[in-house]
Amino acid sequence: MLVNEFLEHSAAKYPDKVALICKDKRYTFSEIEKKANSLANALLNAGLQKQDRAAVYLDNSAESVISIFGILKARGVFLVINPQVKAGKIKYILNDCQTKVLVTDRKRLHDISEILPDCPNLKFIIVTDSCDRAREFLHGRKEVSVFSFSEVLDGYPSELPLRRNIDIDLACLIYTSGSTGIPKGVMSTHQNVVSAASSIIEYLENTPEDIILNVLPLSFDYGLYQVLMSFKFGGTILLEKSFLYPYPVIELLIKEKVTGFPLVPTMAAILLKLKGLERYDFSNLRYITNTAQALPPQYIFKLQKIFPDTSIYSMYGLTECKRVSYLPPNELKRRPTSVGKAMPNTEVFIVDGDGNKVTKAGEVGELIVRGASVMRGYWNLPEETEKVFRLGPIPGEKVLYTGDFFKMDEDGFLYFVSRMDDMIKTAGERVSPKEIENVLYQLEDVNEVAVIGVDDDILGQAIKAFITLKKDSKLTVKSILRFCAKNMESFMVPKYVEILDELPKSSHGKIDKKELAK
Repeated sequence: MLVNEFLEHSAAKYPDKVALICKDKRYTFSEIEKKANSLANALLNAGLQKQDRAAVYLDNSAESVISIFGILKARGVFLVINPQVKAGKIKYILNDCQTKVLVTDRKRLHDISEILPDCPNLKFIIVTDSCDRAREFLHGRKEVSVFSFSEVLDGYPSELPLRRNIDIDLACLIYTSGSTGIPKGVMSTHQNVVSAASSIIEYLENTPEDIILNVLPLSFDYGLYQVLMSFKFGGTILLEKSFLYPYPVIELLIKEKVTGFPLVPTMAAILLKLKGLERYDFSNLRYITNTAQALPPQYIFKLQKIFPDTSIYSMYGLTECKRVSYLPPNELKRRPTSVGKAMPNTEVFIVDGDGNKVTKAGEVGELIVRGASVMRGYWNLPEETEKVFRLGPIPGEKVLYTGDFFKMDEDGFLYFVSRMDDMIKTAGERVSPKEIENVLYQLEDVNEVAVIGVDDDILGQAIKAFITLKKDSKLTVKSILRFCAKNMESFMVPKYVEILDELPKSSHGKIDKKELAK
């Protein structure tokens, strides 16, 4: 199966069903199918060749969704660039994967005009709004064709193009931050995406009646898959730009009778600060999912009070294989810090420093992943790929080394300990920042916590905690340290505590520890 067939099959089965709600507009599967076909035919006519890369640089929008499927139908490889990314990084990404097509809007084209002369592979730009004067931004590059989205949709046939990919061809590149600061393009084939989407749909028990509210950017694999999965199972995706104004989003959730709501911990923190949520009727909300970073147990318990009839799925994944594990909601009370067991069609195990399988419950090691959802590798980075792909238990097979420390309980449930490069080595002890963060979250007035190691002449690394507090909190650095001394081993107690108004976030809503470490 190919990823573009998610749309094609649903359009054949449910042509008049609403597939997408965005900016108060509703689009049926048939409408999206025809528009994506027109875009595909335009791209083919412009010379897009099999496996050429095409970038989507837009906010969450109907045009983004149409572009993704149109690129796939034209046998291309899509990449979605976060709309918050600045010109310098965009230049790197476009040149790294030799992007041939760019879909964007006029304002963003203006914002990145300075880098366009330095992107020699770019041949075709589609502007989703007015393209008046857009050619002025190209600094005389006459070989680049510029069209408006409406010109493309109106000027090309809406019939399905005949030329097809096969399932081991690339479907998408997802650029993720690298340890060196250089973005890495994660290569996913059609087979990778289909396998991951199928497995997640299976354990979430999605049906065509599901309505998914997505406020996460489509550049983030968690946000992207909400769209792809919804089109696969024939549901409806409600696409919003962000969670910046939460009350309107909550009201939309109620109005549209949303059944699925994916979030990340920063969104949970915002939700838990909102007043008056008890007046809303959340009876239609069937499930909430969480990934990116683990939800602190205190968040989970509070969310369960707000959404008593909603299943909460704690999950773990990484861009390199999309999703790894999930915790069945009925285990949440017994194992609130667990991320569950491997999802369907995926196998995981833990190895020690010598590469041997860990057999004892509670023993910490690196998590290894096998499965059809595991990426092909990093674009143009063979050495980085070799670091994470190593020989597995079956001769000739390579498995994914996640770079994450985990442990497993006696029943086989997984517990995230730390990123390998996040572990703090202090006074001869190895300390997990996550363990300290979980203790600090037990303080009632704490909103968010991030713990890092900082250089120290005596300890090697000292533990530093950054904390944001609820409004009018009376907690002080001294009272927090007293709490830590009472509830942690002495070597885990932070040497430094800093109270901030807010913690820095990445464009995907994760707490940015690299920024804190500066």
